[in-house]
Parts: sequence; structure tokens; C-alpha cells
Amino acid sequence: VAYHMTSESTPYGGEGSIRYIYFTILISHILLSITVIPFVLVTYVRAITNDIQAHKKIAKITFPLWLYVAVTGVIVYIMISPYY
Repeated sequence: VAYHMTSESTPYGGEGSIRYIYFTILISHILLSITVIPFVLVTYVRAITNDIQAHKKIAKITFPLWLYVAVTGVIVYIMISPYY
């Protein structure tokens, strides 16, 4: 996040349908990365306070969201890297 706040944007140079795919992945990545933060924090707090049942319950939601954000972040990086 700090890197993105302190550096210039790189325009995506892809054309055609791949451009729409890229922006769909990018927008979903950005929106879910914002959404997952409170879930991660609550999941973490429930784990360190030893509230295991509540931790498991919210982790079932948090983990897939976090995994999607992690994987799409790598995909976005791979798709934009030729244009640096």
C-alpha cells in the first residue's frame, strides 16, 4: 500500500478483451482487499483471545476472501509487469 501511495501509476497497455479482463480482476482485487481488512483483524483477535469457535466461524469467510486477494494481486502484477 505504501509503495502505491508513493509511486506513479503504470498504465495498462493491453488491448482488446484482455484489457477488460485485467480491469475486472484489478477492480475486484482492490474492492476485496479493502473489504477483507476488518475480517482479518476480527479473525486474528478471536484467535489470540482463544475464542476458537468464533475464530473458526469467521475464518471460513475470511480465508477465501484473503486467498482471492492474494492470488489476484500476483495475477495483476504479472499482467502489468511488461508495461513497466
